[in-house]
Amino acid sequence: MKMSHEEYIEKQRKRAAEIASGMLNGSIHYLEGAIELSALRFEVGVPEDDKDFLVFSGIASEIDHLPIGAPKQYWSQEALNRHEPEIQESIKWAKEFSLSECKSIVARFNA
Repeated sequence: MKMSHEEYIEKQRKRAAEIASGMLNGSIHYLEGAIELSALRFEVGVPEDDKDFLVFSGIASEIDHLPIGAPKQYWSQEALNRHEPEIQESIKWAKEFSLSECKSIVARFNA
């Protein structure tokens, strides 16, 4: 059965709420979640400049040089170890920068 546009948007909104909730409770790596929320920005039926999603696009842009998510498997252990302090600093910065938006996405789309 084919999904309607509205059903697709609702599914993506639920996914956004799941990701944001996982970021808040620690079950999803904060930076990986930020990257995924950035990718969902155009899939959830909100304006292009939506504050809650725009912040995650900014985070994703700032951390795109770090070994995070699926590409991490292609990095050497030495490189992973070398980047770990920056990853930890980036997590701290990203949380300070986006915690309220993360909570807002949960509140908006958690049905």
